[in-house]
Amino acid sequence: MEEKYIKHRYEPILPSKNEWPVVKLARERKEFVKKISDLSEKRILDLTGNNPDILKEELETTLYREKLRIKQNPWAVDPDDEYEFWGEVKNSLLQVNSETGLTKASRLQEYKSVLHRITSRYAEEIASNFKHTHYKFTRSVVQFGFSRLLNAARVKGFRSIFSTQYSLQDKIQITGETDQLRDLATKGTIVMVPTHFSNLDSILIGWIISVLGLPPFIYGAGLNLFNISIFAYFMNALGAYKVDRRKKNLMYLETLKTYSKEAIQFGCHSLFFPGGTRSRSGMIESRLKLGLLSTAIEAQRANYQSGSQGISAKIFVVPVTINYHFVLEAPGLIRDHLSITGQERYYKENDEFSTSYKISKFLVKFFTKGSDISVSVGRAMDVLGNYVDKDGNSLDKKGRIIDTRDYFVSQGKITIDQQREEEYTNMLGKRIVEEFHKINRVFSSHLVSFTAFEMIKKRNQKLDLFDLLRLPEEDNVLPYDEFKAACEMVLTRIKELKSQGMIGIAPHLLQDMDKVINHGLDNVGMYHAKRPVLKDKQGDIVTEDMSLLYFYHNRLDGYALEKLF
Repeated sequence: MEEKYIKHRYEPILPSKNEWPVVKLARERKEFVKKISDLSEKRILDLTGNNPDILKEELETTLYREKLRIKQNPWAVDPDDEYEFWGEVKNSLLQVNSETGLTKASRLQEYKSVLHRITSRYAEEIASNFKHTHYKFTRSVVQFGFSRLLNAARVKGFRSIFSTQYSLQDKIQITGETDQLRDLATKGTIVMVPTHFSNLDSILIGWIISVLGLPPFIYGAGLNLFNISIFAYFMNALGAYKVDRRKKNLMYLETLKTYSKEAIQFGCHSLFFPGGTRSRSGMIESRLKLGLLSTAIEAQRANYQSGSQGISAKIFVVPVTINYHFVLEAPGLIRDHLSITGQERYYKENDEFSTSYKISKFLVKFFTKGSDISVSVGRAMDVLGNYVDKDGNSLDKKGRIIDTRDYFVSQGKITIDQQREEEYTNMLGKRIVEEFHKINRVFSSHLVSFTAFEMIKKRNQKLDLFDLLRLPEEDNVLPYDEFKAACEMVLTRIKELKSQGMIGIAPHLLQDMDKVINHGLDNVGMYHAKRPVLKDKQGDIVTEDMSLLYFYHNRLDGYALEKLF
């Protein structure tokens, strides 16, 4: 069956901005931030059992970690008063600890006062600053700017600046269950969970949401993105709330989870990257960060607890995969991955090209090359990982309608059961990973990279990964005919998997194999100083960077294709 691509911009499902949940939330921002602070405080007190000694320990741990962060890993985006604020927290704790004769209740009250200041600060820091006028302007800039760059590549001469011959939809292939996503967004609340490979993902998904005629989503964007001014503007305008991965303390994590849960319950469509950060290895995420994911389950239970009934109370989880032929940050990402997994066994090499890039220069290169992007929208699920039909009804494995509410009932009523919800979160995480692999689309660049790496690996079976990555270039020459035969073998298996609904493929893979190979070689790593795979003067296949080849090869990890070699 031929895939359908979105070739036009959909009409908005909510034409009036006043109906957008994010606009309603922005109007109530001050009250919402206070609510987040208060609820976070309550959650933390519950977790510490209202015990002043346990609360004191958590406060001191938070203080220690925050002072360490300020000293060892400061970012430009950090507030100017960081040092002063945490200095005041330290003084407050010292004062409470030095006062003798305080009752247990009095000590608890003093510690609660310190806790309140911390959760208030975190809630204000995390909360988005969505402004409709900024959103509209940013959407126009992205549409106009990217389209101009695209036309500059395809339409020659001065006319290219004003040409509208090519649109972003010509470059970015949107496919999958887009109609279901639009329908369900009018019935319940969407939680979109995409794969994450590049810093471009956030802006790209924001544009996709707009093209599909959906109201803006709120989403967690890494605070590090706000270090880059162009990203900071886009992130703020697109409704991003800030996620600071440096902060691992209980106070911050509970405030962040409370924000996500309450925003979903408020009716805001939400987006977060369940991998937590960009994939360092190039693999589709298989181990998800379950913290924010658990907030969707909490919000679903809370909806039922509050008496909400029917489809309007439901939260729908929609997996999305983003496919690129190449990832700008790949050299740095794979170095990080290998350093973590190999520790001292992997030797870093300086490569200024991968770390000192200018994002604007990259955007010009990215859009003026012929390389396509694919965004695949998966079938919606409920928070237990069951598929839902077009009307939003949950279905069991035999296609029978089931009531999600029943999963939260104990002894006839909706109950809070943390252990049960942790199990549900694990189940949902596994289902999202399964769906990522099913809706992943193979590109020619993935095919040639996977095949080349596996052929080199087979030739050097006695070497482990880290020795393999250090092989000299002259040992990695693959005769073209052998390489072509191996590519055909891998592609045949991929097509079998596609027929079973286990993977997707891009249309360019249906060409003659020589064209497929050339397409892959032209596109993979086109912006890197060293190409992961290319032809030498004799027409054979070689690599200039085994680590990068490994990164792009990893996109097809998880399908047992290596067993073919």
